[in-house]
Amino acid sequence: MARLQRRLAEFAAARDWQPYHTPKNLVAALSVEASELVEIFQWLTPEESMRVMADPDTAHRVRDEVADVLAYLLQLCDVLGVDPLAALDAKIDRNERRFPAPE
Repeated sequence: MARLQRRLAEFAAARDWQPYHTPKNLVAALSVEASELVEIFQWLTPEESMRVMADPDTAHRVRDEVADVLAYLLQLCDVLGVDPLAALDAKIDRNERRFPAPE
């Protein structure tokens, strides 16, 4: 994860994009990319959505949009100083307390 964040930071730095990588802009870009991922699935039935990776063209689009979402999320975490894995681990802990498994 840290290696990918470094690559993304280096990519942006090489293009002088850091001034544009504010939390506000990164969150907006993340939302746009997530919406592009939603668009792929928007009118599919649940069954069709389970088979989306079977079509090579659609699978390629899904992978690209997942990568875009992850890239913007990692850049946002880097800018804000959030450890995404620690944040997720803490969230799962809270959810386990909030939503205990049935006994």
